[in-house]
Amino acid sequence: MLMRPEQLLLALIGEAAIGYPAWLLAAIGHPVIWIGAAIAALERRWNAGDATRRRAMGLALLALVAGGVGAIGWLIEAWAGDGVAVGVVIVLATTGLAQLSLDDHVRAVASPLLRGDVAAARAAVGRIVGRDTAALDESGIAVAATESLAESFCDGVVAPAFWFLVAGLPGLLICKVVNTADSMIGHRDARYLHFGWAAARTDDVVNFIPARISGVLVCLAGMGGWRTMLRDARHHASPNGGWPEAAMAGVLERRLGGPVRYDGETAHRAWLGDGPAPDAKDLQRALWVYRRACMLMWSIIGVLAWLL
Repeated sequence: MLMRPEQLLLALIGEAAIGYPAWLLAAIGHPVIWIGAAIAALERRWNAGDATRRRAMGLALLALVAGGVGAIGWLIEAWAGDGVAVGVVIVLATTGLAQLSLDDHVRAVASPLLRGDVAAARAAVGRIVGRDTAALDESGIAVAATESLAESFCDGVVAPAFWFLVAGLPGLLICKVVNTADSMIGHRDARYLHFGWAAARTDDVVNFIPARISGVLVCLAGMGGWRTMLRDARHHASPNGGWPEAAMAGVLERRLGGPVRYDGETAHRAWLGDGPAPDAKDLQRALWVYRRACMLMWSIIGVLAWLL
């Protein structure tokens, strides 16, 4: 019988080694894509009316999709039991983890940036961040990619792993629903301010502990950054995003945050860390910190599996 820590460790190692096969993505898509399609379809139908109705329907959307996906996860775990079919649970768990894909996406920014190909790096970073990228120079690209790497370490790796340990496959899948809903509808613009309120607040709760674990893992992997994390994390607009980002800023001894532009409008953000803005070499260093943090997490889960 494989306990949850053992299942999670196998899922993490398998996902880091293989990822989600491109042929499977082309053939049937990805579970997160299916979740996103369900959220988008319901949003088009339900996001109407006054503020009270929008909030209620946004909550109903989250409950329906998360409950449905969680029920599917529970049924699969119940079917798998303790036999060889538990391998199905492990394989499905890999689809909720993003170690390799996150590494691939950030390397796609770092590699051309190290070669001095700012245009290619700018195009690559535009695929992983929501801010305006057309005018970003080397340091702006490095800041955007480093922040995305740090925050996504929580959202795409630590949070789903944490909830798998807590609640198995249903916990991991519900975590992905909440994260996906927040990224799609948890915005403060006129369209989503009320409808996406439930998704945004639930995402804050789901990521509360994982964000702090992520920051600790980054500091341990980078052998520093503690003072910056504890000082600056609370200045971030998100109650969670500041922890891994401030930790990475401290480890690199570089400054993240600051003003950015979204849809042509400037957003004034707090500064995280001290020193100059990161450059291409600092982004490469951030990748190595991220990889060590992932392996450190494997080690901790391995120890937990051994103790249990």
